[in-house]
Amino acid sequence: MPRLLDLSHTVEAGMVTYKGLPGPVITDHLSREASRAFYAPGTTFQIGRIEMVANTGTYVDAPFHRWEDGPDLSRLPLDILAGREGICIAAPHAQGLAVDEEFLEGKEVGGRAVLFFTGWAARWGTPGYQQRSPHLTSKAASLLVSRGAAIVGIDSHNIDDTDDKTRPVHSILLRAGIPVVEHLCGLEALPPSGFRFYAVPVKVAGMGTFPVRAFAEAP
Repeated sequence: MPRLLDLSHTVEAGMVTYKGLPGPVITDHLSREASRAFYAPGTTFQIGRIEMVANTGTYVDAPFHRWEDGPDLSRLPLDILAGREGICIAAPHAQGLAVDEEFLEGKEVGGRAVLFFTGWAARWGTPGYQQRSPHLTSKAASLLVSRGAAIVGIDSHNIDDTDDKTRPVHSILLRAGIPVVEHLCGLEALPPSGFRFYAVPVKVAGMGTFPVRAFAEAP
């Protein structure tokens, strides 16, 4: 039986995913106590309500996030988001924050979900997580495009160098129609290859980013 490995952070009230963006507000729309008035004795329900920005927890960026004419969440192909054969590339942040094209040498990325394991997720929930973090270089992004990667993910704060306001990696990957998954976790449990990756958002029109329950199916 294959193992299902959870690669997502838990969304909790007030949590900070990205510095400067508000944390989610999670409340009852209808509490169990209030629901008693609508149902038979002993029968209760809870209907929750959440208010959040789209960049919360582990999320996927559709091309529309960066490019006005790019596909939004509702037009992302399921065959890219679900069941893609994956490859996990170790790029430890202790060796440097810039993940360059040298990490792709000898890697078969065509048609695959390419995930970069930097170890930065261990800082999740601490002030250190929000600092400048491991990121791809524009050369690495261009190489992923030329070699036909299907979807790209990373376990850090941003796939781009946050000091570069032009966001070249987002620009390159999303222009090529390659979705980006940020704030992954648990990648240390993945084998280098031989797994399938899933990161499916809600099908929302007119939006370019949304949380996902990212997971892998591994031997």
